[in-house]
Amino acid sequence: MSLQTTLRALADPIRREILNLLKSGRLSAGEIADHFPVTGASISRHLSVLKESDLIRDTREGKFIYYELNASVLEEIMLWITDLKGE
Repeated sequence: MSLQTTLRALADPIRREILNLLKSGRLSAGEIADHFPVTGASISRHLSVLKESDLIRDTREGKFIYYELNASVLEEIMLWITDLKGE
């Protein structure tokens, strides 16, 4: 995944809040949607953008899809920022 795609995904405050929710562990789409005053379709689109940027992973269990952070992509971003800062 390109850094540009990842940074574009991180630019949206709802997507950043979804990542904050997922740092505590995996959640279903419904559990994520319960935290936001937007439509389920909107949350679905945000989840799709996060998946496309490889920031989250999904796992289907029965009729539910659970989402969790992909820490390796976040680590790559942190390394890039650290290198950019020169530390």
